[in-house]
Amino acid sequence: MDRFNDILVQSANGVKTITLNRPDKRNALTPALIEELTVALREAESCDCGVVILTGAGPAFCAGMDIEHLENGTPESSRRDAENMAHVLRTLYEFPKPVIAAVNGAAIAGGMSLATIPDFTLATPEAKFGFNEVRVGFVPAIEASFLLRQVGEKRTRELLLTGRLMKAQEALHLGLVTHIVAAPELMQSAQALACGLLQNSPQAMQATKNLLAKHAQHRMNEEVEDAIAANAEQHATEDFIEGVRAFKQHRKAEWPSRQVKV
Repeated sequence: MDRFNDILVQSANGVKTITLNRPDKRNALTPALIEELTVALREAESCDCGVVILTGAGPAFCAGMDIEHLENGTPESSRRDAENMAHVLRTLYEFPKPVIAAVNGAAIAGGMSLATIPDFTLATPEAKFGFNEVRVGFVPAIEASFLLRQVGEKRTRELLLTGRLMKAQEALHLGLVTHIVAAPELMQSAQALACGLLQNSPQAMQATKNLLAKHAQHRMNEEVEDAIAANAEQHATEDFIEGVRAFKQHRKAEWPSRQVKV
C-alpha cells in the first residue's frame, strides 16, 4: 500500500502478508517502521483475513534498532522507543489471529523478538538469531520478558549476557523456531501452514490465544514497565554512548564502567 513507506502489505486468500521493507538497512527498526507495523497489525485484527505472515525483504529479516537512530536519540526518545517497541511486541504476543514469522535471514535484538514471538516461526537454515544489545552497551530489557517465557531463566541469562548469535538449528532446539525450511520454499511453506490454519475454527483459535495471553497479562504489565524504565536509564550511560560509537567505528569498545577510578 502506498501509505506505508517501510513495510509492504499484501492480502490474498484469507492471508495478510506484512513485509519489513528496508532491505538496504537490513530492515533495521525505526520509530516510523514500528509505527507502520503496529498500524498494519491493528488493521489485520479487524479485517477479514484469518492468518498473518510476517517476513523481511532482502537478505535479512530484521537487524534490530537502527544504530543511526540510537546514536542520535535522547533518554526521552529512548523511553518513547521502548514504549512503542513494547506495544508492538505485546500486539504480536496477544494478537487474536494466528501469526507466522517467515524468517529469511538474520533476526537480531528486537528483530529476534519479532521473529520468535509469533505463534509459528519458520526459518531458513542460514538464519541467525541473537540479542546483541550488551555488545553496544544497551540493555535487552523489552525482549527479556518474552524470552523468559519461551526458554526459561537460565537460558535467557545466557543469551542476553553473552549477546552471542545462534544458528537456526540451535533456535529450533530451544523451541524458538518451529520448523527449518529451505530458502526457496520459505514463503510457500508459510502459505501452506496458513492454509491449514484457515481450516480451523477462527473463534476457537482466538479463544485459545486469548487464554494463553491472559495467563501472562498481569505479570507482563509490570515487567514491561520496568523494562521501559531500564531502557531510558541505559541510554544516558557512558557505556551506551561508547558502545554505539565503537560499533559505528568498527572497533572494540573501551567501556567507561571498566576503567579504574582513582
